[in-house]
Amino acid sequence: MHQAAFDGPLGRLVLTEADGAITRLEWAVAVPEGGSSLLEEACRQLGDYFAGTRQAFDLPILFPSGLVGAVMRAMCAIPFGETRTYGDLAKELGAPAQAIGQACGANPVPVIVPCHRILGASGLGGFSAPGGVETKVALLKHEGAASLLI
Repeated sequence: MHQAAFDGPLGRLVLTEADGAITRLEWAVAVPEGGSSLLEEACRQLGDYFAGTRQAFDLPILFPSGLVGAVMRAMCAIPFGETRTYGDLAKELGAPAQAIGQACGANPVPVIVPCHRILGASGLGGFSAPGGVETKVALLKHEGAASLLI
């Protein structure tokens, strides 16, 4: 297992890699040791994303089995600047919207796997990162999806 930190507009993001795939992205203050070439690439891509020169990540992600993995794959298919609702994913995956919301909250690789692009039927829904919904709104604004929030 290797870790690396990316300092950007959302604060310090710590990425974890195991067996050649990104397994976690979390907000942290610690400075991890033991990076890898994959984590260097992930940090470069995050920098490009926040600089506005990248709209999609091209990184190997470890998708868990079951519904969480299926929801993560569905989130990765949502284009930059677009959103879907929990209900949209529920229909697509044949699962209850509440279970979709729980799977979104269990996403271990936020930002790269864009759970911020999933909204409630009549509102923003939640966001498990520090700053909560404000962080979700900041990511949506960054992607130009803020007009969808009105």
